[in-house]
Amino acid sequence: MVEIKGLEYAYPDGIRALKGISLDIFEGESVALMGLNGAGKSTLLLHLNGILQSDIGTVEVLGMKVDGNLREIRSKVGMVFQDPDDQLFMPTVFDDVAFGPINMGFSEEKVKEKVRMALELVNMSGCGARAPHHMSFGEKKRIAIATVLSMEPEILVLDEPTSNVDPNARRHLIELLNELDITKIMATHDIEMVSDTCDRAIVMFEGKIAANGAVEEVLTNSELLESHGLEAPILVKLFRDVMHRENIPLRLNDVIEKPNKYKI
Repeated sequence: MVEIKGLEYAYPDGIRALKGISLDIFEGESVALMGLNGAGKSTLLLHLNGILQSDIGTVEVLGMKVDGNLREIRSKVGMVFQDPDDQLFMPTVFDDVAFGPINMGFSEEKVKEKVRMALELVNMSGCGARAPHHMSFGEKKRIAIATVLSMEPEILVLDEPTSNVDPNARRHLIELLNELDITKIMATHDIEMVSDTCDRAIVMFEGKIAANGAVEEVLTNSELLESHGLEAPILVKLFRDVMHRENIPLRLNDVIEKPNKYKI
């Protein structure tokens, strides 16, 4: 679904944010981009629907080059920003969620149906008349996702989806992401969320891809993570550093389901 070859990008101040990125993402995958601030995660995401474009390298989405197909690609690649206030600007939730479908030319009835569907998907049904600026940060995150889902994208791109939310809102966001049957690409520092929601983890460092593999492979490699400024999940630390076990679980459910494997 996404094919990136030799992508380079430098900001106007001369900082090289991406250095020869090559990457394929396939239909139905849930992929995490992990790395320190400044590693290039958000810059890479912004190339997926043409917010940023480069003259060096190529980005193809759904078989189309981003350059020259912006309108169609932006209808297929939904971008959810880190701060929902950057995405919510209308007086009511309904107006915000309806903004995309209206601009895509749908009829009034079709717009209403798309808004209803999107709010239902994020468990915010009945909130159409509420003012977004009166909502909690976690609720705003859900509405921001709904503004994208109302356009029925094929790829959902999220920048730090769990940042600045309380534990309850974080749990609900993770449940929501797991329920969405759509290709998902997310930049995040939340290692535990990656283990709960993603199939593949990509570690970025100084504008390059330092590692790319299955979540179980990447997140249980403490040496890899720590050498690139990241921390291993708590269970990995416990079983490796405290209990000195050979088999390292990634999730609590792994331990519950296979206690003998982990010698519990």
